[in-house]
Amino acid sequence: MRPGAEVRSETLANGLRLLVQEVRTVPLVSVWCWYRVGSKDEGPGLTGASHWVEHMNFKGTKRISRDDIKGSIERYGGFWNGYTWIDQTTYVQTATRDALDQMLFVESERMHHCLYEPADCDSERTVIISELQGGENDPDTLLDIELTATAFKAHPYRHPTIGWQSDLEAMTRDDLYGFYRRYYVPNNATLVVVGDVDAGDAMRRAEAAFGAIPAAEAPPRLRATEPPQLGERRLTIRKQGTTAYLKVGYHAPAVGHDDFAPLLVLDAALTGAKGLSLWSSFRGTPPQRRSRLYRALVERQLASAVGGMYAPTAHPFLFTVSVTAAAGAAREEVEAATLAALDAARDEGITAAELARAKRQLRARMVFEGDSVTNIAHQLGFFATVSELDTWFDMPARIEAVTADDVARVAAGCLGAGNRTVGWFLPA
Repeated sequence: MRPGAEVRSETLANGLRLLVQEVRTVPLVSVWCWYRVGSKDEGPGLTGASHWVEHMNFKGTKRISRDDIKGSIERYGGFWNGYTWIDQTTYVQTATRDALDQMLFVESERMHHCLYEPADCDSERTVIISELQGGENDPDTLLDIELTATAFKAHPYRHPTIGWQSDLEAMTRDDLYGFYRRYYVPNNATLVVVGDVDAGDAMRRAEAAFGAIPAAEAPPRLRATEPPQLGERRLTIRKQGTTAYLKVGYHAPAVGHDDFAPLLVLDAALTGAKGLSLWSSFRGTPPQRRSRLYRALVERQLASAVGGMYAPTAHPFLFTVSVTAAAGAAREEVEAATLAALDAARDEGITAAELARAKRQLRARMVFEGDSVTNIAHQLGFFATVSELDTWFDMPARIEAVTADDVARVAAGCLGAGNRTVGWFLPA
């Protein structure tokens, strides 16, 4: 059986894509509704709109009160949530199988009938600005935002998902509602159902819930392309704090590029394998005690923690290495050791043992990413949104096919000094 053959896929007349997979190990169903809109789709003055709209879509609809839009699934013993990032906004509900119709009803209402009461918009503005300020008070989060904004000049990936405060202060209820109506249309969405269902029956129920929602004009799409970086960029943040943080970011290819899998293997060798799920893979510490940067920094007591981030994205984004400096460690020595390890990978590639370990760890992480109906449904919707389903189904084979020469080639191309941005957070 070809990878992904168990997934049923249909597109309704209004353009909504349906993905259904039967997983009958437990009497649960997970429903995710994905929209192809994130911070990359926000123009000047609207940064943070995708995230703010996500918040507003939990405030009630024409037929569901704000309490019921959250509590209706909890009555079935289930949970709900949602998130926004640079390419997507998504909503999840997982509950017992008898809650399927209720979950579909909630998502169909969310797609077409949210209210956007002016008072709710104003109160949520305060919540989101407080969230933004809380992130700015976290040194690692602040440094990540500023590093990304420095690395990108033209592409809207440079804007933080939460937005810039001046835009959050200026946006109106009509701005938000217009954004909602522009992007929350069936022909810009993918509905995923995974669990203890009959696929044909689930398709019919989904069509009954969503089929009457009209299609709309296709939302505007990004045209900006980030120009090649011409030299190393640097930034230093001096702010109250107790610990120094270093981040090094390199422009890196999108998930559909042939170099994605070799660079994923390189990241696993340098910082430990994380997997490919934004929902579950980046929580906790990866297996990294034998990774290069752990040995170069933590074992030498130059750092208390190291990490790497290379996530699947629709457009080229960043491969980022993060270092938490150890107490008393000299900044110059921490940076020199970090860049030396990265430059060595650029100049020499990785060993056969590192290659085998990285691929083995990535295989294991991808198994863990399918350990529940919620995680399976996430991966289907995520990859259908940022790329194609086959990108996800083919990923194990792509990783297995990576050679040491592949890793050496992408390391030489990606880890050059002219392609990197170096950022420090230093306690004032």
